[in-house]
Amino acid sequence: MSRNDPDIQRAATAIRKSNFTTAYTGAGISVESGIPSFRGEGGLWTKYDPKLLDIDHFLLEPLRSWKTIKEIFYDHFGKARPNRAHFILAEMEKKGILGRTITQNIDNLHQEAGSTHVFDFHGNSRRLVCLSCGAIFPVGEVNLDVLPPTCRLCGGLLKPDYVFFGESIPHIALSAAYEAASISDVFLVIGTTGEVMPANQFPFLAKENGVTIIEINPVESHYTPAITDIFLKGKATEMMENLAEALFAPALENNQDGVNQDLEIHGE
Repeated sequence: MSRNDPDIQRAATAIRKSNFTTAYTGAGISVESGIPSFRGEGGLWTKYDPKLLDIDHFLLEPLRSWKTIKEIFYDHFGKARPNRAHFILAEMEKKGILGRTITQNIDNLHQEAGSTHVFDFHGNSRRLVCLSCGAIFPVGEVNLDVLPPTCRLCGGLLKPDYVFFGESIPHIALSAAYEAASISDVFLVIGTTGEVMPANQFPFLAKENGVTIIEINPVESHYTPAITDIFLKGKATEMMENLAEALFAPALENNQDGVNQDLEIHGE
């Protein structure tokens, strides 16, 4: 598939005509950064017990929980870097093509790529929150060589600021998702299979409101036969590169004098 593929062109046209486009991303966009999904073949739950992220278990055995949390999310995943799909979404936002990004991921890669209008539906692993006083610290300011980490202000237990089983979705992110489903013309759904409640409901809600659903996934998801208008089958980086070329090509082709119009979409 290339930028000239009919489906790529249809998707680019829909986004160009859109007054407000929302990117709705899941684990699949970060797989190419070396972060596996939780579910499915090779997912984290095939190697670790899901109770690791159960809030009651965490509170009962914080040291045991933190040892595994550190291994997964900070020793390994903490080294992950944004890939081309993340950088292209950031460039789309910069150009005014993308209104906001709502992500189910906790890896902070959208922000590291340069996106600013990001809502972390399940929280963010790069922040730690004190369960006693509510203080929030960037993970880089906390010594994770001493576990479990504690708050330097009150001595309370620190917890990764993402949603554990048994916890509620952050209010701001939840409101942003509802609003996006209402005000968007296009939902660009990337790398999510639609299995996780309640996050999986928002593309359906958007569709009920007349939003055009563009889906990027290597295989069909729960969304594909039900609500997807344009299905771009493939890896997130490949499809986003093709889409970016189609979106930015008119500006490049109309730049008769060869002047640099800052349309660089590389993340390097």
